[in-house]
Amino acid sequence: MLRSRIIPCLLIHKGGLVKTVGFKDPKYVGDPINAVKIFNEKEVDELIVLDIDATVKEREPDFETIKKLAVECRMPLCYGGGVSSVEHAKKIINLGAEKLAINSAAIKDISILEKIGKAVGMQSVVVVIDVRKNKKDGYDIYIRNGTQKVEILFEDYLQKLNQIGVGEIVINSIDADGTMTGYDMRLVDIVREAVDMPLTVLGGAGKYDDIKGLIQKHHIIGAAAGSLFVFKGKFRAVLISYPLKDEKKNILSN
Repeated sequence: MLRSRIIPCLLIHKGGLVKTVGFKDPKYVGDPINAVKIFNEKEVDELIVLDIDATVKEREPDFETIKKLAVECRMPLCYGGGVSSVEHAKKIINLGAEKLAINSAAIKDISILEKIGKAVGMQSVVVVIDVRKNKKDGYDIYIRNGTQKVEILFEDYLQKLNQIGVGEIVINSIDADGTMTGYDMRLVDIVREAVDMPLTVLGGAGKYDDIKGLIQKHHIIGAAAGSLFVFKGKFRAVLISYPLKDEKKNILSN
């Protein structure tokens, strides 16, 4: 069994590093490259970087930024934002990213996943699913930064991804995003029941115990967080952090 990873997730908006709450009100927290340099020093397991402007503005990935990030990163890099073709995927991997994250493009045409998998290896294909609770006590899928609901049943989509066998799924809770009140464990239960693929969970982590509880209960491959690693204290002062070696060992221990 693969070791669980603790993964900072960085959002890029208008060229800067931002953090959102419920996918809204992006707050500027610094320069992406500077953040990567700090995370290098802290020896993080992996880094997810998502350009939240690309798909909304219907533009291709920012290859220049990807190149700069990949050159700087000493850890595995997963990049997402505007990835919608095999050519995009091949270029991102060739620039030095280990994985590429796909969201809207897979919703529009799920066959793109197998095409990209054949081109760069399915282990490099990560599908990000943004979900929000509905009035029927279930979950709906959204794209375009949580502004467009998708008319595909969440569980059906999970089953299709499981059949394709993508390299990893990232489940992102819109409701929990930026709240720092803990992961939506019921959401994770549903996903764990539906798929047997590597799973990373994002949205809601506010303390290291949230990560520890998630990993202990579900034994998932990745526990991701944004606010936890860029904010400090109740006033949310910007301070990039990551568990020290002893803290990390305690988080990952059973």
